[in-house]
Amino acid sequence: MLELKNLSCGYGAFEAVHDLSLALRPGSITGLLGANGAGKSSTLMCVAGHVSQKSGSMLFDGEDIGALDPMERVRRGIAISPEGRRLFKDLTVEDNLRVGGLIQAVTNYKDDRDRVISLFPRLGERLTSLAGNLSGGEQQMLAIGRALMTRPRLIMIDELSLGLMPKVIDLCYRALLKLRDEGMTVLLVEQNTERVLKIADDVCVLESGRVVWQGSAEAARNDSQLTAAYLGMH
Repeated sequence: MLELKNLSCGYGAFEAVHDLSLALRPGSITGLLGANGAGKSSTLMCVAGHVSQKSGSMLFDGEDIGALDPMERVRRGIAISPEGRRLFKDLTVEDNLRVGGLIQAVTNYKDDRDRVISLFPRLGERLTSLAGNLSGGEQQMLAIGRALMTRPRLIMIDELSLGLMPKVIDLCYRALLKLRDEGMTVLLVEQNTERVLKIADDVCVLESGRVVWQGSAEAARNDSQLTAAYLGMH
């Protein structure tokens, strides 16, 4: 579905990701792992159109998307729940969901909203609350929900569990498994590597903007040298 070929990207003169090649299989969860500063967020933001592509190519459904603006990428089926969530904190939960659904027909809104609420029932109880008044866990649910309102085929989630309580993390991961079962493709950046390795199908590990390991999550779990050297697991 998404194929990155020798992708390099960055900010101004700074190149954050170097020569990255990665292919996502439709209906799979891919974990993009590595230490802080490894280039994970830059990769996601480049695919979304918010970080400059310097070389290489990005193919979505076989078409090069490198020249498309961020909104057109959303229309094609690519959504991101960014690091820090970036909600409209002065708007209600419902209005944040409406913003996510703006590219869809108005007649789709209720069905799409109800689908989000079925994944995250707490949001249904908080529709009239300001996003800025939500707990961290509720804000994360809303950020994912807003992305889902675009009806994506690929959802990219940056730092899913950062600062969240275990119960909320469990809920979010159950939602990801359900989305995958429905055929959605997921690209997940996460510091909680043990958690990712339990649910991911494939894994790509970055260090200093370069790929140091790629393969199945099962192979990653069984590679003690990899988990110790790059993933902080022993």
